[in-house]
Amino acid sequence: MDMINTIGRRKTSVARLYMQDGSGKITVNERDLATYFPTEVLQTIVKQPLSTIEVVGNYDLNINVDGGGIKGQAEAIRMAIARALVEADADNRPELKKEGFLTRDPRMVERKKYGRRKARRRFQFSKR
Repeated sequence: MDMINTIGRRKTSVARLYMQDGSGKITVNERDLATYFPTEVLQTIVKQPLSTIEVVGNYDLNINVDGGGIKGQAEAIRMAIARALVEADADNRPELKKEGFLTRDPRMVERKKYGRRKARRRFQFSKR
């Protein structure tokens, strides 16, 4: 199999993924997965699509991720991996779709409005 290139997004994070057959090495921004995502929860989020269709250790993943926070980045990577697995084999689609890994989460931070302290929070009202 030649290289598969996909993209995943979440909030303001964008993950570009390059997948090819290999031994299961996952590299994020030229660092190992365990050093980039130190917590077990984030590593699990990244590996969810691979474990769902039981192909952990079959592919080498090279990921470039940019923007947002660490959780948004992990979820963007999860989406990119799911899309790559569907591109590799279309039979994976129903399983990944059922888990919701192929759905782009549209929730974004609401912008701050003028005359307010935050997006919706008003300044404290003083009667006197």
